[in-house]
Amino acid sequence: MKASLAALALVVFTPIVAAAQAVPEPYQTVLTTLGKTGDFKDNVLKVNIPRGDVAVTIAGRSAPTPFGFGGWVAFAKGDHDMDVMMGDLVLTEDEVNPVMSAILTNGLQVTALHNHFFWDQPRMFYMHVHGHGTAAAIAKQLKPAIDLINGFAAKRARPAAPAVPPLGAAEATPYTRPALDTAALAKIIGTAGEQNGAVYKITIGRPDIEIREHGALVNSRMGLNTWAAFTGTDTNAMVAGDVAMLEHEVMPVLAALRANGLDIVAIHHHMTDTRPVVIFLHYFGTGQATQLAKGVRAAVDLLGKGAPAR
Repeated sequence: MKASLAALALVVFTPIVAAAQAVPEPYQTVLTTLGKTGDFKDNVLKVNIPRGDVAVTIAGRSAPTPFGFGGWVAFAKGDHDMDVMMGDLVLTEDEVNPVMSAILTNGLQVTALHNHFFWDQPRMFYMHVHGHGTAAAIAKQLKPAIDLINGFAAKRARPAAPAVPPLGAAEATPYTRPALDTAALAKIIGTAGEQNGAVYKITIGRPDIEIREHGALVNSRMGLNTWAAFTGTDTNAMVAGDVAMLEHEVMPVLAALRANGLDIVAIHHHMTDTRPVVIFLHYFGTGQATQLAKGVRAAVDLLGKGAPAR
């Protein structure tokens, strides 16, 4: 079901600000079973699975964990006692198949496997997982995969914290205090974001796209969103992000990103057996932060337009 373009414009260029809610008891059980933290907003439990144990570089440049290495799973209540779980697990290439086996042999689904970056070391992959049932049962099905990820992390020496430059330093490393004019980025893109360490991330939902599974609404917190993460400095920034598109939006968005010098690194789906079909693409760029933001805005402006006449 599509909203009017006027209504979409109002929502798309408004920050996604979901009020925190008390975590319902069944979801507290999920957090306990998985041994992870999370929050409950917009009627969705989101469980954080960050890969801070992996020190990733992109083309030789350090990339902080919030730049694109924070895995997650999310739960939403559907009809009756049914919950729907969707998630994105962040893995090194040697971890992919053991974790996939743990997901499949415990009755859950793998719906996508892809990259977010080129030139990343170590190579990082993103596995989309899916399941439905009671929240407690899904958590038990997930736990073997989460335990594997915890085990991989425990065997890996944690990266040393980089030195923080003195106050007044002209440039900051990606791990240090923010060095970006985030207000300028928000103004260009038309949506405010959130600061997480040295990363400023803007998230834009697709309220014009209604997808339900077993009665559960697949909303922004379940992964139906477009986002842009910035790190670095105003003059030497990196941006990485994902664009959620209907099929007729893919070619215009690709053209807009490439025309603005942003690299396309993946085109894929996250969900199977859904209508309408939603395609996601990942992009990456380096350069002046405001120019990168203008490239992102050019793509965002194409979302929510009507399908071309046939």
